[in-house]
Amino acid sequence: MSNLVTGGGGFLGRYIVEQLVARGEPVRVFCRHEPNGLTLDRVSWHRGDVRDVEAVAAACQGITTVFHCAAIPGIWGPWSHFHEVNTRGTLNLLSAARSVSATRFVYTSSPSVVFDGSDHLDADETLPYPRKFLCGYSRSKSLAEIAVLEANGDSDMATVALRPHLIWGPRDNHLVPRLIQQTLAHRLRQVGRGDNRVSMTYVENAAAAHLQAADLLTPDATHAGRAYFINEPESVNLWDWINQLLGLADLPPVTATISAAAAHRLGTLLEATWRLFRLKGEPPMTRFLAAQLSRSHSYSIAAATRDFGYRRIVPVDEGLRRLEPELKQLAASG
Repeated sequence: MSNLVTGGGGFLGRYIVEQLVARGEPVRVFCRHEPNGLTLDRVSWHRGDVRDVEAVAAACQGITTVFHCAAIPGIWGPWSHFHEVNTRGTLNLLSAARSVSATRFVYTSSPSVVFDGSDHLDADETLPYPRKFLCGYSRSKSLAEIAVLEANGDSDMATVALRPHLIWGPRDNHLVPRLIQQTLAHRLRQVGRGDNRVSMTYVENAAAAHLQAADLLTPDATHAGRAYFINEPESVNLWDWINQLLGLADLPPVTATISAAAAHRLGTLLEATWRLFRLKGEPPMTRFLAAQLSRSHSYSIAAATRDFGYRRIVPVDEGLRRLEPELKQLAASG
């Protein structure tokens, strides 16, 4: 079989590529920029953008399994950009996969597609999509997820959507570096009471979930046409976990605080300011970020464990050991 990994040079995508190669499977990486250092045997690279229909079609030639990881993340930005990349790009890929008779399509979704700003404690896949989304990223990913699930069985292609939550680990280019940067700049504040629990996903476990889901995926499989939360079995106190990472980086714990209500008001004000004056970059606080930092968002993996045998391959303690040198390096480099 032949695998296509979109965003295969990114954080999660690269681990999926490496795990496929470790099994002896050929892989084609499709991304906008040549991945640095990705020179593994059995891996070919195709430059392209998921918004480019012709480039997507060319990348899918001869492919049987698609792992679609490519996306534009973020808590702020124009809706058109999120929609074109995350939603329309996924539709382009689904169309191309059907045209070449690909048999399996594994989509990297996000728990944010069901996050409505309220507490989620050990929630499961019965959570509905919210009527209103707190950011364009979540809305664009939800529309893409719906399209992927509805495509199950089209041209005998089986589909599944996975929702890994707060992915962390070595080579992280988003969550961990941002945490360290905010701490060094003395901008990190505990939002809310500090008792909110969240689910986390070590990156190699998130990648393994994609392979495990693909291995048993057929149009009539139990997990075909469905979405699944993917994370560690144990939830954590968010602020204890953040302070644990800071401790491994030899940085002090978070002591400054702001109430959840004040953070929400600040986010509302800053969003309006950024829109009014068309400021560049992300506001330092948004309504979505205030909710994510103050509310619980933990999820059950019972369905993934039951339906396609999801199991982690790296314990959390080992993941932290592997991440520690990078944490210290990030802190030292400033």
